[in-house]
Amino acid sequence: MAHIQITDDISLFDDEFEEKFIRSSGPGGQNVNSVATAVQLRFNVRQSRSLPERVRSKILNSGDTRLTKDGELVLIAERHRTQEANRRDALERLKEIIRQASHVPRRRIATRPTLGSKKRRLDGKAKRGSIKKNRSGKIEMD
Repeated sequence: MAHIQITDDISLFDDEFEEKFIRSSGPGGQNVNSVATAVQLRFNVRQSRSLPERVRSKILNSGDTRLTKDGELVLIAERHRTQEANRRDALERLKEIIRQASHVPRRRIATRPTLGSKKRRLDGKAKRGSIKKNRSGKIEMD
């Protein structure tokens, strides 16, 4: 059984997703009405044995409109005129969704503001305050 590498530690088996060829509404001229060039890729996120639990829950809780109630991700690729190009496109989009879900943001290390930044902030507040204070002055006409 072949597998597709997504990240260094995540790879999918071929039997975990299903490809179905459907008629495309995209470019193709007269060919578009007779040849099924679009690809519908279905990947069951909930039942996948390749996804770590953290990645699975992140995808399922993402609110993606392409997710069904059963936890199946449905991607339709019809940008290209050939089945093969659409297959690559759908698979690449699936890989990108999984890569984004597997990304762990770096933790921010809390730092204290420098003396200079505190001074600049207070100077800016004082300047703004004086601008507002000067607005309320009455204009005298001679």
